[in-house]
Amino acid sequence: MDGNARWVSGRLQHPDRDPDRRQLVAQQQEPFGAILSCIDSRVPPELLFDTGLGDLYVMRTGGQAVGPVVTGSVEYGPMTSGTPLVVVLGHQRCGAVKAAYQSLRDDKPLPGNLQAIVTALRPAYEQAVREGGADPVETMARAQVKLTASALRSNEDLAPLVRKGSLAVVGAYYSLDTGTVEVLAGRPS
Repeated sequence: MDGNARWVSGRLQHPDRDPDRRQLVAQQQEPFGAILSCIDSRVPPELLFDTGLGDLYVMRTGGQAVGPVVTGSVEYGPMTSGTPLVVVLGHQRCGAVKAAYQSLRDDKPLPGNLQAIVTALRPAYEQAVREGGADPVETMARAQVKLTASALRSNEDLAPLVRKGSLAVVGAYYSLDTGTVEVLAGRPS
């Protein structure tokens, strides 16, 4: 969050981005966090948290949609090297969420494998419909973050690490307008 504050203020430090760091991490990595973010080109986790080479594992999927390969990728850091933090990062005006929302609302499947994203986001759509609100797409985007973070927190392999206190799984939301990341769920103690 300190890195995000630097991003918002424009006082970037650009840490861990030099040849010495490259040589240090060339043989081994120990990222302090894993970020599951959207594919959106406006949401680059390494930049908006002002981090550098070897600091983060980053997985990006449309609308933070998960399946076995993505879940395995998220599990990799905590289960192999003790990475203590997983952040599920949604964002404002998410195109994948909007497309899934419209597809589900209008009962019009999307072409090709895009429908897999729609299917993965259906629980968030259903929650958004129940909750209502002025902007159902934003409600759905926030619901997707919370549902995905909750699912990872209770995942059979990650849950023991969460219970032990060696892993925090956080749901967060990025404002495209301000650059600020807001923690929605799972704030570490």
